[in-house]
This record gives sequence, C-alpha cells and structure tokens, in this order.
Amino acid sequence: MKRAVILLFLFCLLYSLSEVQSNGQLWRMRRYEVVVGLGPTLFFGDIGGYSKSKNILGLKDMSFIQTRFGMNLNAKYRITQDINLRLSLSYGLLHASDKRGSNENRGFDASISIFEPAFIGEYYFIKNLAESSYLFSKGQGDYGLIGLFKSLDFYLYTGIGGVSYAIRGNDKLEDYGYDDGGFSAVIPVGLGTTLIYSPNINFGFEIGGRYSFTDNLDGYTSQYSSSNDVYYFLNFTFTYKLKTGPNGLPSFR
Repeated sequence: MKRAVILLFLFCLLYSLSEVQSNGQLWRMRRYEVVVGLGPTLFFGDIGGYSKSKNILGLKDMSFIQTRFGMNLNAKYRITQDINLRLSLSYGLLHASDKRGSNENRGFDASISIFEPAFIGEYYFIKNLAESSYLFSKGQGDYGLIGLFKSLDFYLYTGIGGVSYAIRGNDKLEDYGYDDGGFSAVIPVGLGTTLIYSPNINFGFEIGGRYSFTDNLDGYTSQYSSSNDVYYFLNFTFTYKLKTGPNGLPSFR
C-alpha cells in the first residue's frame, strides 16, 4: 500500500513538473502577432488652445473640436515573455483651430494628415496568468471577474519613428503664410493594456504620445512657443497571434 502511494505521489509530481515546464514555453509557440488599431487622435500645437495661466495641466485643450481619427497596423515579435519588438505603421488626421482657446480672434485653422512609421519596444510590467495555463491553451479557462483579471497584460512602450505630414490651412492661415508639409523625427511613448481572449486573439487599449522634433506640424510657430508639437493616438486594438513554425518563422497553417 505504501509503495503504491509513493508511486502515485511520484507520478503526480513528475506530471506537474512537466506541465509547468511546457506551460512556461507556451508563449514561444506564438511569437508573432499582427495588431490593428483604431481610435481618436489629439493634437497640441501652436494653433488653438488656452494659455498656460488659464489651463492647468492642459486639460482645457482636450476638446471634441480638436479630435480626429487614426489607424495603425503593427507587426510584433516576442523576444522574451516580457519584451516585444514591433514595427508600427500609422495614418491619421489631426486638427488645430482657434475657435476655442485664447486666440479666437486670430481665426487660424489647420487640418493635418500624417503617416508615421516607427520601431517600438514594449515592456510588460504585469503579465497575464491565463497564457501560462494548460487549460487556456486548450481553449478552456476561468470566466467571470477573476478570469478577467487573470487575462490582463499591462505594458509600457517607447521607440523612434518619423512623421510625414501635409497641412491644409484656412484663408486666414494662408494669408499669414505657412509651410504645407514636411517630415520630422518623433519619439513615441505610451501605456497599453491587453485582454488575452483566446490563444489566438487579444483585445486591448493603448494611449501614446508622439513627441515631435518640429514646432511646425500645424504650419505655424508662435513666438511664445517653448516646446515642439505633440500628438496622441488613443487606440482600441485587435491582435491575431501566428503560430511559430519549426524554423522559427511564422506559420500560416
């Protein structure tokens, strides 16, 4: 009887260790991800907005009239369980207007279209527990609020990129004179969260600022400006994960 109990215990122990080892490698089976994002954009330039003395933390500059939309396509590669590299291609529209702010009488208005390629690194400071679950890998798992918390990732990201921009100004801005476009380097910095919905699909939300190396994204630079232009993407994301083939490349089977 004792021998049977010992054998049963050893069998369970070895099975648990092998399961833990295989679960720890599950992320390696899907190193490649394709991510599509869509959401609003916000722009902070020299046209529109309130003076700093009337605008604590810049919150009054966040308005519907300055909001437009953008989209992006990303290809990700998981270097480790906590670190991703991604190539990001973004397109969006930005808007700047004096209709609301400290310079309403000036009357400038600019519509800007942007295209932004960027190389980005992601660091996951909180990793989900579901992805390391054997049941999850088989399409099963916890449901409800506890299951939701187990399925969430939180990450920070930054990198380097460039933005090509084209500007269309109203009559008053044309009379003043402006450059109709250009190119600038940008530094993306942001925060995101991901819900691990299934072994192949994630849903998420990401907010990120782009700190440009130009003060002319809206075609106008104020003599009182003390910083370069900034714009933001707020993206709702959909992720599809590709299986890693035996050769280390993505498998489309």
